[in-house]
Amino acid sequence: MSDTTKYAVFGAGSWATAIVKMLCENLEEVGWYMRSVYAKEHILKEQHNPSYLSSVEFKTEQLKLSNDINDIADWADVLIFVIPSAFIHGELEKLTTDISKKTIVSAVKGIMPETGKLVGEHFHDEYNIPFENIAVIAGPCHAEEVALERLSYLTIACDDKKKAQAIANNLSSDYIKTKTSDDVIGIEYAVMLKNIYAIAAGMAHGLGYGDNFQSVLMSNSIREMKRFIKKMHKMKRNINNSAYLGDLLVTGYSVFSRNRMFGNMIGKGYTVKSAQMEMNMVAEGYYATKSAFELNKKNKKKTQLPIINAVYDILYEGKDAKKVFQKLVDKLD
Repeated sequence: MSDTTKYAVFGAGSWATAIVKMLCENLEEVGWYMRSVYAKEHILKEQHNPSYLSSVEFKTEQLKLSNDINDIADWADVLIFVIPSAFIHGELEKLTTDISKKTIVSAVKGIMPETGKLVGEHFHDEYNIPFENIAVIAGPCHAEEVALERLSYLTIACDDKKKAQAIANNLSSDYIKTKTSDDVIGIEYAVMLKNIYAIAAGMAHGLGYGDNFQSVLMSNSIREMKRFIKKMHKMKRNINNSAYLGDLLVTGYSVFSRNRMFGNMIGKGYTVKSAQMEMNMVAEGYYATKSAFELNKKNKKKTQLPIINAVYDILYEGKDAKKVFQKLVDKLD
């Protein structure tokens, strides 16, 4: 990719806002698609997102803002999608411009619920994007800490190492350290799974379990993640790297983690619907739980996933969280 490569972000939430901020550190102009006309007009007038990371100020002359997804998709060469997995299918249905020659970057922390496919697989199958033109962004990196310019780390995975490095360079700054990887599928699954385990961690906290149990839960989570990813995509990887274990830990423990917050509310007795309404944010792990459970169910040789199964039973089968965790604790070591 050349120095004139145009980047655009699709989505208007906190992670999308954080990624726009990162790109603005390095690029003269950044495309930004958002569905909300109000959000767009507010940013143009007040220089900040009205609903997410409102402390981040933008130079509006750096932004190419639009409520037309085709306008931004046609303009940019690198399309970074940060739309929640539950809504991305509906947004993509608006696309009429040809994106087959574009580079697609998924910063979506989930799987396509309509198809059970990874976001990258969906773009390959539906939009004829070659796999070498598909990349994934992983943490550990909370949007809130990007807003505060606290030191954070990103991993960019792509089959094309030069593309991965180019994307990494344009996201790097003195407070964002980047590295690259070729484990696109494994990292995309890890980004999805860590949100489920963060919900489990939140549930445990809400139920009154302490730090000792949390550490056991997290150590079992990374081993469960390793089994799941190995079943779905076998290749040599170090599950202890930051894109896997690091991202899992920050999502499971951080006060900024919306998935942990969601789980904490469920543990305290909230219903799924009431927790979602009170948060007013999307907890990707809710949708990921069903996707992971169903993907494992389709396998002839099922992987042992006691934590994912426990979260599924609570969220989708309506089982009592206290009783489910009482059974789960005997399955952990």
